[in-house]
Amino acid sequence: MIRIKEVIVVEGKDDTKQILKAVDADTYETNGSAISTADLAKLKKLQASRGLIVFTDPDFNGERIRKIISEAIPGVKHAFIKRKDGVPTEAHGSLGVEHAMPAVIKSALEHLYTQTATPHQVFTRKDLQKWGLTGQADSRKRREKLGQLLGIGYGNGKQLIHRLNMFQVDRATFEQVIKQINQEEDHE
Repeated sequence: MIRIKEVIVVEGKDDTKQILKAVDADTYETNGSAISTADLAKLKKLQASRGLIVFTDPDFNGERIRKIISEAIPGVKHAFIKRKDGVPTEAHGSLGVEHAMPAVIKSALEHLYTQTATPHQVFTRKDLQKWGLTGQADSRKRREKLGQLLGIGYGNGKQLIHRLNMFQVDRATFEQVIKQINQEEDHE
């Protein structure tokens, strides 16, 4: 399966599931039509390090998200599906990427992405345990502080590993921030 370097911006979990049936990629879920300034800051960071492909639903909210991101972050790429390719099979449900066939998704992304050999996997669960980010009484507080200082947002253990790798945080930066958190805790 093709591994895509760029991060694909989608609206929700169901879109991510469908994208992953077609290609190997990281996705950033906007969780609907509301995009916060924190989301835009994270997306700017991802655009600078990996590039972004906006792949939202072919409806009003999808276009609204696309416009907000395009105005805030120059140079993002855009993938589109036709409305007829996003129609749900059941009577209920809304138009969206989550209903597109894998072949349609591959075709929409075909000329936009940069192929990469392997996923960037620097951090594992062992790293989080070693640095007190899981399994301790104050782990949640430490993860919150780490996410804030790195500008990648809060995540539980599994989400944090994904974010550290997706944002391509290097080990030196990670360890420097951990030292800063440890020093702040020592002074409390």
